[in-house]
Amino acid sequence: MIDVLAQAGVSFIEQLTTSFWLALMLKTVLVLGFFLVVPLGVGYMEHKVLAHMQSRMGPMEAGGFHGWAQLIADGVKFIQKENVVPAAADRVVFTLAPGVAMVPYIAILVVLPFSDTLFALNLDVGIFFVMAMSSVSVIGVLMAGWSSANKFSLIGALRAAAQLIAYELPLVLSAAGVVMLAGATSMVGIAEAQESLWYVVPLFPLFVIFMVSSLAELSRTPFDMPVADSEIIFGAYTEYGGLKFAFFLLAEYGGIVALSGVAAVLFLGGYQGLPGIPLPDPLWMAGKIGILSFMTIWLRATFPRLREDQLQRFAWLTLIPISLVWILGAAFFKVAF
Repeated sequence: MIDVLAQAGVSFIEQLTTSFWLALMLKTVLVLGFFLVVPLGVGYMEHKVLAHMQSRMGPMEAGGFHGWAQLIADGVKFIQKENVVPAAADRVVFTLAPGVAMVPYIAILVVLPFSDTLFALNLDVGIFFVMAMSSVSVIGVLMAGWSSANKFSLIGALRAAAQLIAYELPLVLSAAGVVMLAGATSMVGIAEAQESLWYVVPLFPLFVIFMVSSLAELSRTPFDMPVADSEIIFGAYTEYGGLKFAFFLLAEYGGIVALSGVAAVLFLGGYQGLPGIPLPDPLWMAGKIGILSFMTIWLRATFPRLREDQLQRFAWLTLIPISLVWILGAAFFKVAF
């Protein structure tokens, strides 16, 4: 059964061509295109959702209708800005940091399935690959903070590293409970295992823990201590401007999309739909990503920023013990039934 689930589905690109290099090129174009377009939509949604939740208009002129072209205008602004590097900074590391921050989320999109044939790669160890990539993004933040030769940037980078160490463990533990029930480690296999029951039902606490840990991984409110503007200006990104700063923003919104997609596969059945609602599999997956991304934005408008001690205490004394207890319950359920 495990072997069947792990090998479920063959990419539609591999069905179209037998050429390895052509398939690789098509997959690369699709993944990069998705990464460059969809996060911009999430960024626009954040602008407008926050504006309405906080009873303010926001920019309404660009594009004519509801300011739909504001992100394009912001992109043009970033391109026009001067590329400034602090005199005392390590220029090579300073320049590479934004790219390093983006790469992990691009890699996660590679194994994210939108149907049993719509994906770039179906790794047998897909969930392990996702967990490994999600922990790499902090390296880009550390590079940015250390290379900036700015004490505020370094403090922000160290906060981000401490936050990753604290919240990576509950993130992995919540995913482990899903793997135990699914009996598979590939992303397609986990989605196929939820054909009759989404795991958010028996593993709801682990779903909440996964989403909370994802917010912490992305340094999103209320876990945005690494970029606390009232204390350390803008953390590791203080010295960045222009396109380099835009790449960090793209990495943040790309991370929202990627981790929402992972949560959808692990707990909401991925591309599996509800009975009686005949929608294409990719629409189900896109809708779930959109809903989870909206929840991420909603939390930003709702909760205040935690203190550093509260953030660490919440991870070590609340999330990790609950994760361990629920994993034991999942193991009992798997063996008994």
